[in-house]
Amino acid sequence: MRKLKQKINEALASVIPITLIVFILSITIAPLPLGMMLMFLAGALLLVAGMGFFALGAELSMMPIGEGAGSELVKSRRLPIMILVTFAMGVIITAAEPDLTVLAHQVPAVPDRILIWTVAAGVGIFLILALLRTIFKLKLKYMLLILYAAVFILAYFTPDSFLAVAFDSGGVTTGPITVPFIMALGIGLARFNDEAHSQEESFGLVALCSIGPILAVLILGILYHPEGVSYTPFEMVHVETTQDVFKTFMAEIPHTIFEVGKALGPILIFFCLFQCVTRCFLKRQLIKIIIGTIYTFIGLVLFLCGVNVGFMPAGSYLGAQIVTLPYAWILIPIGMIIGYFIVKAEPAVHVLKEQVAEISAGTISARAMELSLSIGVALSLGIAMLRILSGINIMFFLLPGYALSLLLSFYVPEIFTAIAFDSGGVASGPMTATFLLPFAMGACEAIGGNVLTDAFGIVALVAMTPLLTIQLLGLIMKLKQRELKLDLEGDDQIINFEEAEL
Repeated sequence: MRKLKQKINEALASVIPITLIVFILSITIAPLPLGMMLMFLAGALLLVAGMGFFALGAELSMMPIGEGAGSELVKSRRLPIMILVTFAMGVIITAAEPDLTVLAHQVPAVPDRILIWTVAAGVGIFLILALLRTIFKLKLKYMLLILYAAVFILAYFTPDSFLAVAFDSGGVTTGPITVPFIMALGIGLARFNDEAHSQEESFGLVALCSIGPILAVLILGILYHPEGVSYTPFEMVHVETTQDVFKTFMAEIPHTIFEVGKALGPILIFFCLFQCVTRCFLKRQLIKIIIGTIYTFIGLVLFLCGVNVGFMPAGSYLGAQIVTLPYAWILIPIGMIIGYFIVKAEPAVHVLKEQVAEISAGTISARAMELSLSIGVALSLGIAMLRILSGINIMFFLLPGYALSLLLSFYVPEIFTAIAFDSGGVASGPMTATFLLPFAMGACEAIGGNVLTDAFGIVALVAMTPLLTIQLLGLIMKLKQRELKLDLEGDDQIINFEEAEL
């Protein structure tokens, strides 16, 4: 209970800033209807409880399962089996990702199942590439350079209406189900090689698994010919009393339980089969994993219910209200402020911060990671709001952004490149899909913009900017270490000179 209380306190500290921002906006420039405000506040409470339960559950269940699977794959040393199991794991956990379902519902011209399984196959294939990278000690920066070159070549041939959806799919794939599992799998696989390289090889799996969906959906866009791709407007639920608020949340719970059950079910089936074959977990560990899975289930139900019912309507309404003001340009700074704080509320970000601090033995602090991610997401939201107001093509930002990110990878320590590209996928989680995306759509609809080309792409931008800020953090640390080394060498020379004189 003490650990759960600690996780809930951390979640409370993460959710309070965005709640205060929405409250301040609602009593100043963008007044919310009272019923919607009550729904938002109730959603915030569910968010806090959900994040607390999820964080503890992921620590007790998802991460041990992923790490155990990675370790056992390494022990087998049989490449065909390793490839087959890795592909199956990638497909299963991706098809289970709730964020992907949210995105699939927004593209009615392509059936949900086709989009979901296309993305899942992309992740499965690229998880195999991540495995091969570990086995053959391939350099991540060269792999990223080649793969992103392929992405932008394919993007040239993809219809504009499908382009932003493809890049968004790479961001939503790495959500609260996928990230803890894949990152722990990376730690297990890293044991394949010597300890000297394990730190760098523990990261980079999320980075590669974010590229797979982009390539897969770009190919789908070229082959499927999705003529008449259109956006289904978000339906507002009007409530007037606290009883209406309660009924709205209660009506959402069964659907959310079904979605989360559908998400966790395949992973649990895989775990049961895995345990029956390998017997790698002892009885005590199994009990912890079962308890952790229950916590994860409760956490995700509360979290998704909170964001879907409480945050989605508020986000869409706020965006529409702000953009219609005489000073519509204020959408940009407001978006940046929201982006700075909202990344703190992403469940997978907490998993990443803790894992980075643990793997780097405290060299890369959780505080430095959090600040870099917040600055990156703030910049991405500023760009996204600018696109809504101006209609600038997303490729004018993605192409130079990724080019600079890949260039930086040749000048920063390799672990920072791996963490940066992992962070891009992690930052674009449920909060982005269920608050920022409706916020952008609400604003875009209100000014008569093209939602598919101007509002979609916000997830892609959120996934891109941390690549720059985390690597810049690595560059600063590298320069500081070099400066410290030069100072120490200078001091040694002075001491030696003085000793020579004596």
